[in-house]
Order: sequence, then structure tokens, then C-alpha cells
Amino acid sequence: MSVTPVEPIIKIENLHFHYNPESEHPIHAIKGIDLKIRPGDYLVIVGHNGSGKSTLAKNLNVLLKPTEGDVWVKGMNTQDAANTLAIRSSVGMVFQIPDNQIVATIVEQDVAFGPENLGVPRDELRERVEWALGVVDMLEYRQRPPHLLSAGQKQRVAIAGVMAMKPEVLILDESTAMLDPEGRQDVLAAVRQLNEEGVTVIAITHFMHEAAEGNRVIVMEAGKIVMEGTPREVFSHVEELRALQLDVPQTTDLSYRLNQRDSTFPPDLVLVENVADEIQRRVNGRSEQ
Repeated sequence: MSVTPVEPIIKIENLHFHYNPESEHPIHAIKGIDLKIRPGDYLVIVGHNGSGKSTLAKNLNVLLKPTEGDVWVKGMNTQDAANTLAIRSSVGMVFQIPDNQIVATIVEQDVAFGPENLGVPRDELRERVEWALGVVDMLEYRQRPPHLLSAGQKQRVAIAGVMAMKPEVLILDESTAMLDPEGRQDVLAAVRQLNEEGVTVIAITHFMHEAAEGNRVIVMEAGKIVMEGTPREVFSHVEELRALQLDVPQTTDLSYRLNQRDSTFPPDLVLVENVADEIQRRVNGRSEQ
């Protein structure tokens, strides 16, 4: 029985973007990108500063529009101004600094701000706020002033505010960069849950261990996609990534070093449990000999 291919929720064709295109020295930030993102993907975008990651993300919800080429969201072209509201309702974006997104003096009021502006009826609005705060485990803080929260809690409130608008795609632009390790784990746990519930996630990060969360990784350099694949496929290219001024997850670095000492050890393991299982398997094998 043939399987009907799933249509991409976002399709990018020959995307170019210039900053200050009319100036004497325009900046060519995105150079001919083609990419398909399917419903339910957890796509992670990595690359050093200036590689074009954030510019690409902002082209996905009409914060920027292509200088050349097309971006399609659920079949809607971002170049058509009539599609802007519908696209932004479908694609929510969380930025690096949560304080820049928090607008109200009480947590639940802040989460309600976005859907209220979309004209969501009062009863549904209350349900959405309750649901979104529950997803990010912040219900007990609903009456708290945001300025009394930790950075990780503020970021979860920012995510809840976006999720209350019921987007089908969630973009996280370095959303854990300003957080401590505990705050990062809290945010990642919330994002994992959303993805498991069917939300398409696009995460930009410079923390390589976070990239292992995704089912796909793309690596950007000078406005182009230079690598693409599963985390294991991408992070197997240790030396190529280092040449691009990028690192690999610590687990992959350990796996790679062990492979250099023993060529039978897999060089491309990404998750801690994978490395631990492989080491345990070898220990058990020796003890049985």
C-alpha cells in the first residue's frame, strides 16, 4: 500500500535576503536556501555568529521578507501581505531575552495578551491561558508579577504566551542562551512536551547538546546550509564542524575520542545513554569471556 507523502508545513525555495538592499554595500545574509520542514519536525539550526540563523528564522513568520525567492507557510506565501496575520498565528517565535516579550504586570495577563489581540472569545481565552501555563509548568505562578520570577521562569512564561496563540510551529531563537543550566533544562522539557503533542519546533542554539534534542539538524555558514541530517549524521563530522568554528556535544566528543583509541567503538554517538550502553555492552562482553 502506498503512503501519501506529508506536505511540508514550511517550504523555502531559493531564499535570498539582503539587509539594506538599496544601499551601496548591501549585506547578503541568506544565499539561496532551499528547505522543507514537515509537521511534527524538531529542527535545530546551528552555526557561529553571523551565519544567518536568526535571519532565516525571521523570514519564517514575516518579521522579514525575502529579497528573492519564496517562503511558504501552510501554502501561504510570506510575500503576500494578506497572509501576514494568518502566518503569524501559525508560526510563533520566542526570543533570547524574555523581558523583551513580557508586556503585562501579572503572569496570566501576559499569557492572555496575544490570543486576546487575536480576538479569542473570553471563555476560550481562559482555557488557553490555563492550558499554556500548564504545559510549561507555571500554573502556580499565574498571579505572580513577572519581575519576581527567575530567568528560566520568565522564559517559560514567554513560551506560554506564544503557545496560548495556538501556533502550529514554535521558533526558539537562542531562547536558552541567557539561562542557567537548570533554567535551560526546564525550558527544554517544556519544548519536548510541546513537540510530542504535535507542535513543529524550530530551535536555534549554540549549545550543541541541545541540538541532540532534535530529529533534524542543519548547519549554517555564510548564509548557506552546509550540512543537514539527523543529529548523529551531522555530529559524526567532528573535524568539519570544528573547521566551521563549531563544537560537538560532549558525548559525541567522548565517542569520537574513544574511537580514535579503539576503531571498533562507534564514533558518532550523541546521547549519554547511547555511550553508557555501548560501554556497558563492552564491559559485559569482556566479563563473559
